[in-house]
Amino acid sequence: MLSNEEQSQYSNRHYKRIVCKDGFSFSCQAGQHSYSTPRKFNADSYTHVELGFPSDPESLLMPFAEDNTRPTETVYAWVPSDLVRHLIDKHGGITEGEVPKGVPVYGVTHPKQF
Repeated sequence: MLSNEEQSQYSNRHYKRIVCKDGFSFSCQAGQHSYSTPRKFNADSYTHVELGFPSDPESLLMPFAEDNTRPTETVYAWVPSDLVRHLIDKHGGITEGEVPKGVPVYGVTHPKQF
């Protein structure tokens, strides 16, 4: 069981922005204050995550846009984790940043920092 201090750290967890090899970047978040499934801190795995503020418009994300008139200035709610993998692959893979647990990256499901 986590202490109150540890719970506070996880509940306020902010994953580092993902930057792909072609320069495309976006925020990928999960936790009790994010549009994710499950909607709790420190889950064993997330099936859906919140993406936000991509560097360029991305057609794969538009069905999840909170405001589709401003594709680089909005949040994308409950994006399937597997779709995030496809998005990362489409843009050449990750060069920096991190993904929440459950987002598969090159066949591995993990919280990974690059």
